[in-house]
Amino acid sequence: MEQQENGKIAVTQEEAPAIRRSKRQTCMRHCKKFWWLHLLIFICVTVLVVCLIIFVGVKNIAQSKINDAQLQVQSIVVTNTQSNQYTMKIDSTITTDGSQHATIDAFDGVMYLEDKPGHVPFATVHFPQTDSSAFQVVNVTQETPVTDMQAFTDFNTWLLANETLRVTVEGQTSIHVRGISHAYGVTFKKTITMPGLQSFNGTTVTDTKISITPQDDGNNFRGMANIPNRSIVTFEIGNATFFNYLNGEDIGTVYINNILLKPGVNSFPMVANITQLPVLQAIRKQPACQTGILDFQLRGKDVVNHGQHLTYYSDALASVNQTVPIDIKTPLEAIPIPVSCSSS
Repeated sequence: MEQQENGKIAVTQEEAPAIRRSKRQTCMRHCKKFWWLHLLIFICVTVLVVCLIIFVGVKNIAQSKINDAQLQVQSIVVTNTQSNQYTMKIDSTITTDGSQHATIDAFDGVMYLEDKPGHVPFATVHFPQTDSSAFQVVNVTQETPVTDMQAFTDFNTWLLANETLRVTVEGQTSIHVRGISHAYGVTFKKTITMPGLQSFNGTTVTDTKISITPQDDGNNFRGMANIPNRSIVTFEIGNATFFNYLNGEDIGTVYINNILLKPGVNSFPMVANITQLPVLQAIRKQPACQTGILDFQLRGKDVVNHGQHLTYYSDALASVNQTVPIDIKTPLEAIPIPVSCSSS
């Protein structure tokens, strides 16, 4: 506005008061101006969430399904035993809930004693490719090298001495979920409880025969050894020799050949070269002179199969003394040598 005063023109300006926008208007104006930024953030968050679901969520679900699966071993057969390798056949089943459609890659799983510190593998099993069926049979037959002699010996020793033992199978593999191209790395780890041999407790010797003079093979005792195998493992042991003790005294050697020990009771011919004087003295003492039974202790000495020494068996058999009651009175009286209780 112009004003004239004393011949001078003065110019003045009046400003309209500023219009205050509401928060909603401000937000809409911001979104209208920076819509591209919000879209970019939304896309990034969406991609991140999808990636987390695919690479973390699905992986965790897959690992959880592997953890929930049940591994059951029906039998283990160890044959063609040599000093540094053997053939192993494992018959097993895997049970799942069957709710997921997936394929598990073939993988190598190590086996170790769960309750022995160090978890040193005694064998490696080559598991084939499997799927997520609710029930699946998994049978494996393979040549297995002895990669750690002490670990394999420990396994055989624990299997021999214990009523039960826990064995863990563990390996790394990948799982492929139907509809997703990505493969997820997972850990397969299962611990199974196996029945042990309980030191062959319950072994008996029947059909015993005693010779006063050694026969052509140098042995003077024969019988049939009946050995129980309470485990699920079949062993090809071969030819085994044992120290034979009576009342703590080493009285000779026992030989059992061609041992293939299957689950159940196994019978094998046995022969022995025994120093007879300690036996004749012991059988005349109470209570043996009445029962006719003497308790002998057997301890592993050597195992040979296919001309090779199997220390992983012989050391295991040497770790325990097994007491075996044997009828001595009957074969002595058949010679005949009468058995009576001594007065002293």
